[in-house]
Amino acid sequence: MSSATTQSGLSRARRGVAPGGSGPVPGKRKSKLSAQATRTFFWLLLPSVVLLVLIHGYPLIYAAVQATHDGNLLQTGNFVGGQNFATVLTSPAFWKAAQFTLWFTIVGVFGSWLVGLGLALLLRTKIPAAGTFKVLLLLPWVVPIVVSSTAWNWLVATPDSLIPSLFRNLGMGTPLFLADPNLASITVMVFKVWVSFPFMMMMISAALASVDTTVYEAASMDGASRWQQFTQITLPLIARSTYISWILMTIFCVNDFPTIYLLTGGGPVNATTSLVVLAYRTVFQDFATGPGVAIAFLMTMTLVVISVILYRQIRKSSVE
Repeated sequence: MSSATTQSGLSRARRGVAPGGSGPVPGKRKSKLSAQATRTFFWLLLPSVVLLVLIHGYPLIYAAVQATHDGNLLQTGNFVGGQNFATVLTSPAFWKAAQFTLWFTIVGVFGSWLVGLGLALLLRTKIPAAGTFKVLLLLPWVVPIVVSSTAWNWLVATPDSLIPSLFRNLGMGTPLFLADPNLASITVMVFKVWVSFPFMMMMISAALASVDTTVYEAASMDGASRWQQFTQITLPLIARSTYISWILMTIFCVNDFPTIYLLTGGGPVNATTSLVVLAYRTVFQDFATGPGVAIAFLMTMTLVVISVILYRQIRKSSVE
């Protein structure tokens, strides 16, 4: 069967089952809300909107005030304008933390997504004790982070821990997973993937559950290989869910304080200090509120930009 015929069959299959596909939806009619219904919705939503503005608006304004002053936790201090932001942006510690945060986020997002995708696809097949297997896979996400970090410390923290002892017995030396800067960075990233992949697995499993399995049968009849079905049917159909999970996981990674602080405390020699850990240290250990809040504002602006970019991808992900 020719490649053109296969591509045509894959396109027809996607249009048949994809949400937002280009095919017409029978019986669908456009409806317009009456003016009275619009006003009713407005007044029903207004109290919630006002409450959200008050809850989130006041801390944001107060934080902006602190970011433009040279005060501490007790006093606002004098107005310094953008000096705190200039101090932060010219600090080597900030850029080192930003570099680690970038790699931590990339590995955390795509590492957990790849593991979650693989397990979600595996769970669609018939495997023994599937229910028990699903519960076990959710444990890294369900177990409190304090318990997980304590367990990982027991496994890798000292030369006499289980995993370093295993390496030593195999004649591979005694790696210091939390004492060597490079190994500590890798360990923290792997730990993040470990605690995050169940979330990705659930998101992808929910998206895959909405895909009609007959679309794969139709694609097979058109001569599509397993790889073509995966890249041209599975991935496009779960694209929206994928982008949403990437947005959420990016926010989780950039703002992740306990995963890093409980495992390494930001060490050794600040090798695993992320921006959020640096902001915490600056405010609560150095008592420099202005620069610490400035770091938090820069993190927030970066997350907004990334979220907008991925949100636009969600809107473009309608299957054609």
